[in-house]
Amino acid sequence: MTGAAMTGGVTRWWWVRHAPILAPPGIIAGRADLPCDLSDGAVLDALAAMLPRGAVWTATPLSRARDTAGALLARLGEAVEPRIEPAFLEQDFGDWQGLVHGDLADDPVAAAFWMAPATNAPPGGQSFAAMAADVAAGIDRLSAAHAGRDIVCVAHAGPIRAAVGHALGLSPERMLALVVDCLHICRLDRIDGEGPAVWRVAGVNLPPR
Repeated sequence: MTGAAMTGGVTRWWWVRHAPILAPPGIIAGRADLPCDLSDGAVLDALAAMLPRGAVWTATPLSRARDTAGALLARLGEAVEPRIEPAFLEQDFGDWQGLVHGDLADDPVAAAFWMAPATNAPPGGQSFAAMAADVAAGIDRLSAAHAGRDIVCVAHAGPIRAAVGHALGLSPERMLALVVDCLHICRLDRIDGEGPAVWRVAGVNLPPR
């Protein structure tokens, strides 16, 4: 981290994965608008206590992200309407959305997909690499628009992996190795100075405490 970079402002990103979805185990959710389980008030209380006040809030268009954001904001006592940000949507799994992984066990297309899951696209869908590029562009845009602020983004596992990978300079293949659990936080700092922005990873997959 250069001295020039350290002289600039710090934009702090707080990535939160939404609450668990209410769906059969192993379902391929993708961009299907599935509801989430917000019944664990103690976990939501602990998570909200970890988040900053007066932040810029964003969420994806899917109800599981918007509803989780609303539950956390209510606990913070902040009457804020999160900015809806399509750039941070989950990967589009196309024809496979709504299926469970077992449905694809004998599918040769699925077998070929898993040979290169970062760069292959599901039928009618999008590759993880393409989604990661959208996430990186959205991060850079919002970091410029809200420089020096805290930004809370309630999103999904795939985009949060991509956000951490963007900060670390990982390839899409390596991003897929990251674990992102529901109602956990990933904390990233973007530091702007005289040269290119640099990133500091303050925490990955932090549990409510």
